[in-house]
Amino acid sequence: MDSRIGARALAVTLGGWRTRTPTYEALADGIRLLCLDNRIAAHTALPAERELAGALGLSRATVAAAYRSLRESGHIESTRGSGSITLPQVRRGAGRVFDDGDGIDLQQASPAAWPGLAGVMAEVGADAASLVGRPGYDIVGSIDLRVAIADRYSARGIPTDPEEILVTNGGQHAIHLVTDALLHPGTTALLETPTYPHATEAIKATGARVTGTPVTVEDGWDLDRAVQAFRRARPALAYLMPWFQNPTGRTMTPLDAATFRAAADAAGSVLVIDETTAELAIDAAAPVPLDFGHRAVRIGSLGKTVWGGLRVGWVRGDRAFIRRLVASRPRRDLGTAEFEQAVATRLLRMMPDILPQRAALLGRGRDAVVAALRTSLPGWKVPLPDGGVSLWVGLDAPRSGSLVLAARREGVLLSAGPRFSVDGGYESYLRVPFTAPAGQMRDAVAVLARLWPEVSGHAAAPAIDETEAVAAIV
Repeated sequence: MDSRIGARALAVTLGGWRTRTPTYEALADGIRLLCLDNRIAAHTALPAERELAGALGLSRATVAAAYRSLRESGHIESTRGSGSITLPQVRRGAGRVFDDGDGIDLQQASPAAWPGLAGVMAEVGADAASLVGRPGYDIVGSIDLRVAIADRYSARGIPTDPEEILVTNGGQHAIHLVTDALLHPGTTALLETPTYPHATEAIKATGARVTGTPVTVEDGWDLDRAVQAFRRARPALAYLMPWFQNPTGRTMTPLDAATFRAAADAAGSVLVIDETTAELAIDAAAPVPLDFGHRAVRIGSLGKTVWGGLRVGWVRGDRAFIRRLVASRPRRDLGTAEFEQAVATRLLRMMPDILPQRAALLGRGRDAVVAALRTSLPGWKVPLPDGGVSLWVGLDAPRSGSLVLAARREGVLLSAGPRFSVDGGYESYLRVPFTAPAGQMRDAVAVLARLWPEVSGHAAAPAIDETEAVAAIV
């Protein structure tokens, strides 16, 4: 059944959409961005023209013109008597030039495959006879892989048994399994804001309410607000990214972790710890281990450390919770592919070699994009995170959505700040991944710098000397 969004809800979700003229195109652009970011899901019924006009204080003719523009661009379809329905939007692979060579897709912050991956796959393929002799349906995960994952946790000071590990089809699959097990309509989930948008989508799909607790590039987690949120909402779960948080790049301190643990214990909440970016340190050594208690559920994957196309992730929890996930899993899938599990097992043993190479790759991309942004857009606040995959850049005007749409027309695909919001806002922020090759990142920044004066209405600021920007990074 198609979902619906009401006129008032759409008006709130649109936020500051009046960023260009004519007005109908500004409205159409606002709805386009919501569709492209999946903040309005495909096959969602939009409000009737008269209802939306009333909610936005516009004429019906203006809304009708906006819907016509959306039909022409392939974002909605309209039928007499049934209204207007949003259409699925095709997204191409991240961090690479389009097939036609005319653009760069930076919507997903995922680096290219680790160079040694093909060799590992070839080695596993040479041993294929041992794999095809197995049934191939394994909803728990191979014992070899679970032992390898458990060993890495134990080496980090988190004693883990293979029975406390469930292998999944990537980190996103793990998030869905965990949130489905812990949430249902009427419950509440606490999320950092800004946060990883696909986690928000997975949580909302359960019918649970969401509430946010802020994290910023400058100050990290607002612990007072977090404690108040636990007391007020008493969430069933709290989803956190403690290491190189996506998108801010911040890492928790032991005090942060202890505060969240105590607040969760008092509220009876389960902490869901997303560790998919935890090992992506660039400048510093591996982050200090953080104690979230024995009730915490941890999620990991090889998507960022090795390759997004290697769909292997995992959940670490107590035995009872893992059994609960195993019991519910056949409703979604029948297990993780044997070949990928065999590849992952070998890769986990190679992490001491893989991680420094990833740090070097990500460091080059980060330094290139930071220098380019600071040189070309000196009015923006450009952070220098110690690791992770992206920058959470502060703009000097609340025009993130307009900039993203303008850049899209120039072949540069990015995600606007509101995409990462739990409860609205962030039009003054832009997530800029540094996972693409340095040359592509500089090209993308050049497009943003050229578009920003027109989008923001600000005169172009004088660029600073590039050598000064590079020296500031070093």
